[in-house]
Amino acid sequence: MSHRARTSPSQNLSPTARKAPVSSYKKTTLHNGIRIVSEEISHVKSVTIGVWIDTGSRNENDVTNGISHFLEHMVFKGTQHRSTQAIARSLESVGGYMNAFTSKEHTCFYARVLDAHAGKAVDVLSDLVQYPIFPEKEIEKEKQVVLEEIKNVEDDPDDLIHDVFEENIYAPSALKYPVIGTAKNVSSFTREALLRYVKTHYANNRIVVAAAGNISHDKLVDLVEKYFTLRGLPNGTIRRPHGTHRRREVGTVEISKPIQQAHVCSGTVAFSIHSKHRYPSLVLNTLLGDGMSSRLFQNIREKYGYAYSVYSFLNMLNDTGSFGVYVGTDKKHIAHSLDLVHEELLKLKKKSVSSAELKRTKEQLKGSMLLGLESTSNRMMRLGSGELYFGEFTTLDEITRHIDAVTAEEVSGVAKLLFREEQFSTIIFSPEEIK
Repeated sequence: MSHRARTSPSQNLSPTARKAPVSSYKKTTLHNGIRIVSEEISHVKSVTIGVWIDTGSRNENDVTNGISHFLEHMVFKGTQHRSTQAIARSLESVGGYMNAFTSKEHTCFYARVLDAHAGKAVDVLSDLVQYPIFPEKEIEKEKQVVLEEIKNVEDDPDDLIHDVFEENIYAPSALKYPVIGTAKNVSSFTREALLRYVKTHYANNRIVVAAAGNISHDKLVDLVEKYFTLRGLPNGTIRRPHGTHRRREVGTVEISKPIQQAHVCSGTVAFSIHSKHRYPSLVLNTLLGDGMSSRLFQNIREKYGYAYSVYSFLNMLNDTGSFGVYVGTDKKHIAHSLDLVHEELLKLKKKSVSSAELKRTKEQLKGSMLLGLESTSNRMMRLGSGELYFGEFTTLDEITRHIDAVTAEEVSGVAKLLFREEQFSTIIFSPEEIK
């Protein structure tokens, strides 16, 4: 018996958006609260299906930090219906693959298969989310795996520095926690803790099933209704935490490490994904530090030759965000590189962007989005995250219109709001002195 509601019709795309593969969007909410969103792309032979849970590292605390990510690992270690080996072979045996990721706000389990095997993919994904058994022996083995993963991050300074940066700008809220957790916490996790976390956070109304590719929406809904019998909590009581985002450290923190190259990350708290500044800040970030034509790349790398890797970044979350600049450079160039970064930021505050540069940047931003949508996996990611953040689908036509509407004045306005040097936190990983 079908329990479908609130199915949205497909929406027409603009001529610009039609450069991407033609697709349709539909949404259904089941009686138990699970949301299903899809884009049918009839001319491809594959489909990517993701099961999203509205929980991540910001739902953790000092003791549980890392549990969302550890649980993401552990569901692959056996369910009530499949062994670890059976899970691994389930989709690879038909040419597909399966993976998962955890972020600060979401957890996603996903699979890409030929369209003929969509039913099997939903079956396996639903099994992972609903029926993990967390064998004690596997927990102890997987702890060692994740501890090695933590070591890998610690040995990768251009990755680790972003965790340290976020810890500084987001404290004391739970957003300060690294998604991967800490070695101490991971070593302490128990089967009971994992089961408790699933019970309280993997609730029906926190789950979105998203699919993009050669599958009809009706077929997807039938498959979800067939395989998702989710017991758990039909109406989850755990709400998304909203912390105050006061900066614990404003200024410069320098940390000596046994490395050859210096790594610098400088930035501040920025805008949420719901902010009116969303599109102007995306344009600004593209102009400043995204790609070879960006101002930072042309100045710090091309003009001075100080860095192989230099870029700006903008991360937007549900109620806040972060903006910053990363530079990997020689120790003797740290000070001048930071000066050059802040000079570029100051230029954006004081001098309006030319119409030619603004147009070129908008085209770059739109083009990168459209190119990304040639992948069914990227389309699925866009569907799932969009539903969790907005509860609706934003068409390419709407996105293009928002980007095109950004003015030079709005870019300067965002620069003035963000680029306050006295509010920047700067993290420097500096090579240790050779004795």
